[in-house]
Amino acid sequence: MEQIDLAGSFTLPGTSLTVNRMGYGAMQLAGRDGNKLVWGPPRDVDGAIALLRKAVASGVNHIDTSDFYGPHVTNQIIKKALHPYPDDLVIVTKVSVRRGEDGSWIPAFSREELTAAVHDNLRNLGLDVLDVVNLRSMFSIHEPAEGSMEAPLTVLAELQQKGLVRHIGLSNVTPAQIAEARQIAPIVCVQNQYNLAHRTDDALVADLARDGIAYVPFFPLGGFTPLQSTTLSDVATRLGATPMQVALAWLLQRSPNILVIPGTSSIKHLRENLQASMLQIPSELVADLDAIGGNA
Repeated sequence: MEQIDLAGSFTLPGTSLTVNRMGYGAMQLAGRDGNKLVWGPPRDVDGAIALLRKAVASGVNHIDTSDFYGPHVTNQIIKKALHPYPDDLVIVTKVSVRRGEDGSWIPAFSREELTAAVHDNLRNLGLDVLDVVNLRSMFSIHEPAEGSMEAPLTVLAELQQKGLVRHIGLSNVTPAQIAEARQIAPIVCVQNQYNLAHRTDDALVADLARDGIAYVPFFPLGGFTPLQSTTLSDVATRLGATPMQVALAWLLQRSPNILVIPGTSSIKHLRENLQASMLQIPSELVADLDAIGGNA
């Protein structure tokens, strides 16, 4: 079994769940059908299964997923690859979205939709209870936007009380929404877009760190538009690493409550991503990288 330093561990607040800070995001396990992204099965299902097994064998014990990836496809692949799951594996999923036949991402905030989503995740992952469920705000699809989360979060808290959900997180949210949510239920993690170039949440990362809440950046490498920067490339050359490895290492050094979940469908890229957990960036180069976000 390959052993890789995964940047230390983090225990989600108020839980017994401790994860290595370098995890894996499963969105890219789904396929693509024309313009419909994260849709249908991948071209190589066996390759996706092998990649998941390689990740876990390498020390990854935090997998981020959702049943609306595919839809259903990603969770079914995770189940096929890893069930029965290792005792230390934490699977985090998210709800509040359904997919249109055209591949669109449609808000699904009603009691019926949220309840169905939790049961879909349970069934397709082969679980009796979900470790963590992130409630994703959908007042704006692509970025946080204000709006009350009280009604959907109350539904999720009721499902938690019924024993279907252990812990609750939030995704695509504003500081006001986080404050509102914490009045309703304990929040163990927040998942927003954040990377070297997209630094809107700088203050939020620090605020959550003070309260011991995990911050999990999605699109840590830029998402569908990969990060590109001359400074990033120059730093990577000086460190003998790839630009994406430097971008991941920068996140890990940014704050101890940051958990990274880079996704890939390639075992080669998986290995490169995991190796980034061992990369240390000198302070003077961190300053150069920080300036990328300042100029964004």
